[in-house]
Amino acid sequence: MGIGMNLDDTPYYGPINLKGNKMSLLDKLKAAGSVKATTLEDSLMFQVKEFVPTRIPIINVALSGKVDGGLSNGLTVLAGPSKHFKSQLGLVMVQAYMKQHKDGVCLFYDSEFGVTPEYLASHGIDTSRMLHIPIEHIEQLKFDLSKRLDEIKRGDKVIVFIDSVGNLASKKEVDDALDEKAVADMTRAKQLKGLFRIVTPHFTLKDIPCIVIGHTYDTQEMFSKQVLSGGKGLYYSANQIFMIGRSQDKGSDGIEGYNFSLNVDKSRFVKEKSKLEFNVNFDSGINKWSGLMELALESGHVKKPSNGWFTRVDQETGEIEEKKWRKADSDSKEFWMPVLTQQSFLDFVKNKYQLSVNPMMQFDDSEDE
Repeated sequence: MGIGMNLDDTPYYGPINLKGNKMSLLDKLKAAGSVKATTLEDSLMFQVKEFVPTRIPIINVALSGKVDGGLSNGLTVLAGPSKHFKSQLGLVMVQAYMKQHKDGVCLFYDSEFGVTPEYLASHGIDTSRMLHIPIEHIEQLKFDLSKRLDEIKRGDKVIVFIDSVGNLASKKEVDDALDEKAVADMTRAKQLKGLFRIVTPHFTLKDIPCIVIGHTYDTQEMFSKQVLSGGKGLYYSANQIFMIGRSQDKGSDGIEGYNFSLNVDKSRFVKEKSKLEFNVNFDSGINKWSGLMELALESGHVKKPSNGWFTRVDQETGEIEEKKWRKADSDSKEFWMPVLTQQSFLDFVKNKYQLSVNPMMQFDDSEDE
């Protein structure tokens, strides 16, 4: 409280700021609470988000709706049946984050023990900055992760990788097995919901990305669909959820690899139900440029003059290059960089996949009058 002056030069008795001026209602409310508050325009939570690009353009599109986007903070769930490249895809994102942040640390919670040193080496991950934490049940994950997140401050470069929650038991289920009790466990979904209810605010407030590997099951409807297992808690907390499918990539000598599809089940950045594909070969690994050809053909930045051949188009000049590329030769940096550096192609992808920020309603000034 203090003494100031009103606009009419009469004394004012009430809250004043350091300059001796009368405090506005906004200033009074800002100072009154026990939690530090700022105006929305000054809030760190609404500043420009950091997007960490992976080395695979089509994965960046799935994560952010932009070729030059990538992984952001919050909870990202990769779900699908066994052998659907979930853990490997998670490691692609971990590698990108740790490459961008040379002092970054990864908290790796491991319940399936399917990630091998060879996997980590193949992704080029610095294992000396990766903290391996074996877990046996959901409550152990909840208690340990909560304690470690409490030690992290905003600005610390940390990424969390949980592989996985799909088959992670509850403590009750473990105890019942030890006591030889053959009763159904009705607590697992509740414990999972509690886990993510506790840790999710940390991910946003402290700017931490978390990648969770999950499992799916098929519903019993006439037309079944894949659903994320573990109850609604994980679904509600996630910023984005990808359901992963696959099909065989056959060559002359049989199966050469798999084509994986990222089906956007939930996202805060990308239009839901979008589907993006990438290829993984048994011998050469992930095809970095896979998934782009369909987009470039649709946008007109690449033409198909004859079966099995492709040529590029400069959309700014309309010029079609004379050189023709075979499909195998087009999977290269030499072919794709001139396309990816055209702003018109970047804008096409962004408009196709990214959620728009248009007004929710079209206003007419005459209505207000």
